[in-house]
Amino acid sequence: MATIKIRAKEKGGVTTVKALMTHSMESGLRKDKNGEKIPAHFIQEVVCEVNGKMVMNAHWSGGVSKNPYISFKFDGGKGETLKLTWTDNQGKSDSAEAAIS
Repeated sequence: MATIKIRAKEKGGVTTVKALMTHSMESGLRKDKNGEKIPAHFIQEVVCEVNGKMVMNAHWSGGVSKNPYISFKFDGGKGETLKLTWTDNQGKSDSAEAAIS
């Protein structure tokens, strides 16, 4: 099951991307019910590509909330396909694609 939901719409030559990612985003500072620290597990990098060309690259830390939402804009893109990929601090990753309407 994909962990990313994407919407991308072009208007007036500018594409607005809205994405919701499902991830625990543990900072490594919280403790469980037994008083043990919960290991850090968070998304480190988010990359958006349109037809293989990077249009956005974000580097995150443990300070981002659980199930993060991201929104950004870039020029052009109507009728093209974008790919959004995240990679976390444990080396896991996921990606999703969406057509720009």
